Amino acid sequence: MRRLALQFAEPGRVIVAEEHLSGPAPDQVLVRTLVSAISAGTEMLVYRGQWPDGISVDPQIPSLHGEFQYPLKYGYATVGIVEEIGSNISKEWLEKTVFAFNPHESHFLADPDRLTPVPSLENPEQAAFSPNMETAVNLVMDGGPLIGEKVVVFGQGVVGLLVTGLLARHPLARLITVDKYELRREYSMRMGAHESLDPSDADFSDRLSVLLADGSAIPGADLVFELSGNPNALNAALDCVGFDGRIVIGSWYGTKRADLDLGGRFHRERIRLISSQVSS
Repeated sequence: MRRLALQFAEPGRVIVAEEHLSGPAPDQVLVRTLVSAISAGTEMLVYRGQWPDGISVDPQIPSLHGEFQYPLKYGYATVGIVEEIGSNISKEWLEKTVFAFNPHESHFLADPDRLTPVPSLENPEQAAFSPNMETAVNLVMDGGPLIGEKVVVFGQGVVGLLVTGLLARHPLARLITVDKYELRREYSMRMGAHESLDPSDADFSDRLSVLLADGSAIPGADLVFELSGNPNALNAALDCVGFDGRIVIGSWYGTKRADLDLGGRFHRERIRLISSQVSS
């Protein structure tokens, strides 16, 4: 049969290629894709040619094994229906809706142990966000929010909003989010943020400082998440974090460099930078 597959042909160019796909092997199933979600942060690095040298695509996902090179198929949030099964596969898999860490392809082959059945009450669009939610849970666990802490989240994309929603379930003293897009800030408030600020506002730093100092003996945030994808936001995170505070870096910058100011408060105030990566 023939399938369609999205390929990053070279920096700045994406194509849809037609490929031959054989039937499933005895221990495989054939899946027809219903939804294939875009990982905006990582896929923009691929699109722009900002993938760092010497880093494999993803050693944890069989469909993304190997070194990075163009042309490349990338993606890891696919939901589809099992349409064919190999001779060794139980017929229970036929017509089952499943999630897979797989690139953007109209059809693909997979071992059943690499598939996650989607509950009948969950629609395919919701299921496609499961890797984002997995990432958000991992970020919050790495941050370890405590009762009564003041928390700031830079970046309210999909992962940032999910992190905000999880943090809103904790008994925090203050939950503040930061994003330049008004629509994201509106959704952030719906997800449970106490305040959501625009970093481009002239009084942004002053407003954030006032919010973090309100009713507190120690100024600054206890915990900051940098999820904007912008390395410059790390210095803003360093500016707003307080004594013995911690900054969880969930953004992946690729070849973008982070020019950090670590010569001021960083050492004397015992600030910690924490990397977070769900695949490990």
